[in-house]
Amino acid sequence: MSPQVQDILRHGYLWLFLAALLERLGLPLLVTPVMIAAGAVAGIGDLSLFGIVLVAVVASEIGDLVWYELGRTRGSSVLRLLCKISLEPDSCVRRSEDSFARHTSSSLLYSKFVPGVGRLVGPVAGMSGMSRRRFLIINALGSLLWAVVFALVGYIPARKLPIDVLLETAAGWLLLLLVAALAANVVWKYVQRRKFIRSLRISRMTVQELKAALDRGERPFVVDLRHKLEFLVNPRTVSTAIRIAPDELPLRHAEIPRDREVVLYCTCPSEATSAKVALDLKKIGIVRVRPLAGGLKAWEDEGYPLDEFFHEEEAKAAS
Repeated sequence: MSPQVQDILRHGYLWLFLAALLERLGLPLLVTPVMIAAGAVAGIGDLSLFGIVLVAVVASEIGDLVWYELGRTRGSSVLRLLCKISLEPDSCVRRSEDSFARHTSSSLLYSKFVPGVGRLVGPVAGMSGMSRRRFLIINALGSLLWAVVFALVGYIPARKLPIDVLLETAAGWLLLLLVAALAANVVWKYVQRRKFIRSLRISRMTVQELKAALDRGERPFVVDLRHKLEFLVNPRTVSTAIRIAPDELPLRHAEIPRDREVVLYCTCPSEATSAKVALDLKKIGIVRVRPLAGGLKAWEDEGYPLDEFFHEEEAKAAS
């Protein structure tokens, strides 16, 4: 056995722990292939199956707890942070909020199997008010399920493979493939994000322009696209705004006037959700649509007036 392979095996638990922890903290790492490889090594007897599962679960718990605490203490601002550091478009944040709102605790059990969602469920759980103890228990079960499934994917077939063939022939290729897959994953996500942003080259409205229009007595139709969980943390809206979730547009687009300028805003500073909705509205004939640059955060930073959100006032304004 080569010294390089011996060194990898000797520090196998440490490498697995660091990979799992850094991935949960936000780095664009592919931990699932690492977990499968660790299971294969355990299958030939050089690592403990129980050990690699335990290490992966502990690392995931630490990383997920960090995001849970950020979601609990910082609210929607942590989602803006995820928008900035994530290579995924902002729709992943929306998918996380929708998934958690519909399935609550059960989403923690399967979220790690869903690309682009698993890392976001932690902060959404913190925003929703879930207790820390309940989060840690259910999230640990989800991490355990994920770790066991993928460790066994490598462990079961490896039980039948000779150690020399597995380590001397496949170890080098496996490492190369993992590095290549990681690089390809990062490049692909970056290209997709840039392509997505270029497709949303829409004339944005600044918060100063919106405030000036309101002061002049104009009546732009302002739509708040934030998810309902975000209202638990910050129930205020831009003055005169109506709350319509993106998934409600097929049923509520008739409420949006065709003869007035429509201004959309969300939480993420890149306004990707707003721009995507603007494109959808233009497809159905609502052409005077502009995302609000900077969203609610930019409006708040200027100190402009905010309204408290009330369902009855929303219904009255819409009518």
